Order: sequence, then structure tokens, then C-alpha cells
Amino acid sequence: MPRLAGAFFCTVAAVNGTALKSCTLGQHQGQWLPDGDSAYAAMNALIDGARELVCLESYLVRCAAPNAGVKAHADPAARLLATLLRACARGVRVRVLYDAFGSEGLPADFFAPLRAAGGEVRVFSAARRLRLSCRDHRKLLVCDDRIAIVGGINIAPEYAGDGITRGWRDQALQIEGPVVTALAASFAAMYALAPVSATAMRTFRHLVRATAVGGGAVRLLTSGPGWPHGRLRQALRADLQRAHAVHCMAAYFLPPAGIRRALRRVRQRGGAVTLLLGALSDVPVARYAAEHLYARILAGGARLFEYQPQVLHAKLLVMDDTVYVGSCNLDRRSLDINYELLLRLEWPELAAQARDLFAGSLVHSRAVPAAQWRARRHWWERWRSRFAYWLLTRVDPLLARRPLRPLT
Repeated sequence: MPRLAGAFFCTVAAVNGTALKSCTLGQHQGQWLPDGDSAYAAMNALIDGARELVCLESYLVRCAAPNAGVKAHADPAARLLATLLRACARGVRVRVLYDAFGSEGLPADFFAPLRAAGGEVRVFSAARRLRLSCRDHRKLLVCDDRIAIVGGINIAPEYAGDGITRGWRDQALQIEGPVVTALAASFAAMYALAPVSATAMRTFRHLVRATAVGGGAVRLLTSGPGWPHGRLRQALRADLQRAHAVHCMAAYFLPPAGIRRALRRVRQRGGAVTLLLGALSDVPVARYAAEHLYARILAGGARLFEYQPQVLHAKLLVMDDTVYVGSCNLDRRSLDINYELLLRLEWPELAAQARDLFAGSLVHSRAVPAAQWRARRHWWERWRSRFAYWLLTRVDPLLARRPLRPLT
């Protein structure tokens, strides 16, 4: 297959005075996209350069409200739709998959022009009875099975910006190399599963068994009913057990007890743990639930910060020279219930740049003081956090019954 037209890597930003340049590891090449603006620009450029196939998967697709005064070129969904239509006009095969629950407010006819142009569009779990169960929470773009973008950025107006003066704080990674073949196969499996019918489940299981997720320094990890169970969680715990310096940027932070113990042991070994969570959240109950863990986290010796300017939506974990980036949050729903994907990258140069991204966000954050945390909280705030924690760690998993039996 010819090299993707228009696929290029270049310096996209500087964080803390350090340029985020593309870097190479073996056959792989990667580049951080440090905010929504750079991620959307890269997505449109890659789609415009595609020659044969574009696969786009997003948990949430939301177009700007008609009365919001947002011009089409500034609306990520409208702009991507226009780019996909240009790809169809060139004869490129276009496949789009989005989640019914996450995109519930999307007009039913939004992708009608794309379908009319020959594009293929599927809605994951369209049946309302399944929407409280597992969801396709993944965010992925693959072009010509050669180059991909993964991260936590959905397709919606609130993600457009630099994450400081406007737009939610998030990032993505553009990657080229052998792992993209695994990403493309993973998309194909999810696309087949989208109707969540008996036939779709059989096809999905067949594709999962035939999918090689790769290994070594660059590895794809998936979670969700039907994917091999527990691999993502096991990889996280194994890396934490030998880590000396952990930097975690998390939109929703409700790690299970095993991961909390592993973080505490990093400190007991003399290592450092720095957590960056959000002072603002699009899901307030998740923030309240995370606060229930603050006292234990601080007592364990971790440093805890809250990002101030915008909603924090990032999912980034750096352990020494290993990076995890993708759609997965550190909570029960992402680890055990929803469909997620992460790239695990043993990549020193990329990890160093990720720490620069982290440090750049700390500049706009406020430390949570261990000595004052308990004293300054009112009884009703403690009760609110305890109730939110119970709701998300006990009740939500009970409601989300799995429609698929995991593979062994």
C-alpha cells in the first residue's frame, strides 16, 4: 500500500519552552497533539490525505447549536463532516462509528449527507434498553491502515481550543507504524458489533479472536465485554509495581483498590506520585466521588493538584519511560464495563514529552494541601462525596449488566 498522502509529522507546539517534535522508536513514529485545536487540525489533514480508507470512531459527536453563533469552519463536527465528504468525492471508503448514548443529542440526519455520498455510518448500541449498559467510549481515527490518532478528545465544540483560554483540557497522539494495523482491526471488530445483535456478537467474537493486538514496546490494550478480560488492568498494575515516578492526569479518578495500593507502594519504595485531577468537571458526581479518596491519596504521600482554567478531560499516565494514552479513565466503568482502547508505549522520548505536557498543565493548577483537606470540608461535603462514591462504584456497575460474555 502506498504511503498515506499528506501524512507528515512536524512540531505542533511548545510546552514549558520545550518543542513537542515527532519522535521515532523502531518502526513507529509518534507526535503529541497537545490540545483540541491541534488534534482536530491533524484529523482533518489526515482525512484529506487518505487515498483508500478512513475509519472514524467517537463516543460523542455533537454539533454546535444553531443559535450558538458558531460558524461551520469553527464547529469540529461540521468541519469533519465536510472533510469526510471530500474524501468520499475522491473515491475513499469512509466508515464512521459513534455511540448512541454519548451522542444522544445529535440530529438524526446529521450524517445523512455522508450516507448519500457513499459513506458508511453505524450507531453503537442504538437500542435504548442497552444504553445504561456498556458503551463504546473509544476515540480513534485510522487512515489507510497506516496512520492513526488516539486519545480522549470527542467531536464537539467544547473540545476546540488550547485547554487554557478556551476549550476543555485534553490531548491525543498521532502514531504511524505496525500498531496501526491492530488499531484498524480493533475498529473493524467494534464496527461489526455496533448493532449489538446476536449475529453482530458472533461476528465480533470471530474478529476479536483473529485480531493480533501486538506486543513489545508499542502495544494496544482494549477492554469491554468480548475483549480478553483483565489485560488492561493487569498491564497497569504490572507497570505500577515497578515504577519510580508516576504522573497521572485523569478526568475521572476512581481507581479500584488494587491500583490504589500499587500507587501507595510507589511512595513506599521511595518513588514519587503526582496526580492532576480537575477542579471543574462535566460530570460533577464523578468529581464528588473522587474527593472521597483525597484523604487516603494524600495520606499515602502522593502530591495532588486540581486543574483550574477549564474542564479537565485528559487520560494520560506516565510511569518512568512508559506512557498510557487513549480513551480509558481510571474508574470501574472504563476498566470493567465500557469499550475502551489504550496504547501502552515504552518510549523514553515520548514519555519525556508527556511529562512536559503534564508540567505545562501544573502551571495552571492548584495543589490540594494534605494538612488542610479534612479540616476545611463541611460534613455535608463529606456526605456528598461518600454518596457519589457509592453510586458510581456500587450502583452503576449493577445497572450496567454485560450483554456479552468475555473471551478467555
